[in-house]
Amino acid sequence: MINEILGYITTVLAGSAIVLGGIVEGYGYGLSLGTNWPYTNNIVELAGKGDPEAIHRIVATLVGVFSLILLVIDFNTITIIGFISIVATALLGMATLYVLAGKLPSVFQGLHDIAAYTTFITYLILATDYISPSKYIGFLINAITPPHFLYFVIFMGGVVTGTRRMKLSIGDVRKPKNRLQWAWVIHGIVAAIFFIALIILRYWIPLIFALIESAVGLWTYYQINKNPTKPGAVIGLHQLFSLAVVVSLIFFS
Repeated sequence: MINEILGYITTVLAGSAIVLGGIVEGYGYGLSLGTNWPYTNNIVELAGKGDPEAIHRIVATLVGVFSLILLVIDFNTITIIGFISIVATALLGMATLYVLAGKLPSVFQGLHDIAAYTTFITYLILATDYISPSKYIGFLINAITPPHFLYFVIFMGGVVTGTRRMKLSIGDVRKPKNRLQWAWVIHGIVAAIFFIALIILRYWIPLIFALIESAVGLWTYYQINKNPTKPGAVIGLHQLFSLAVVVSLIFFS
């Protein structure tokens, strides 16, 4: 029982950290703490003043604390992968700061997003006890292999974010002219393949959420071009529907 409760808490915190990451981008707080990682001396004070990046890091820290507790009290395949994924998320979180500063390639942002979503997925499965560890591993394998390879969609979304460094507009992608526009186009292509796979597999509930997410994604594209440094809450909303797609894949596939 305690495992389930802690699992739910960790899941909510992990999902909140992902959405907060979108809020950080949406309101231009990506480098509000500079490249200092993971904390600054006044991080709690900044969080109290509403700095979403400070709040994001504090929530991520809580995910790590609960992840460690679960690893100690219930040492198994799922808690091991969960702990590894949160460590990877933290380390790649440091790397994303250097991506935003233009000192590392955007691929690190994509890898960070995969690690963050893996953390969320892991503790959701632990909390609900919905599938066995072997099926859980199977889910992760399906996420990186055809037919739907969900993680490629997530990865390319992160690459787009990293390439624009939370400050550049994407522009007209009908005739891609630069790395950012090509990254966005590839993200769109793998998303389209994902939709087709959901239809072939008859995963109707995930398809509905994926179509809503794609509409929010187009809105995100519009808002980024309109105000590239502060596109607004739509970025967090886009992450929220991405989580909805992931949840629906777990329970309705």
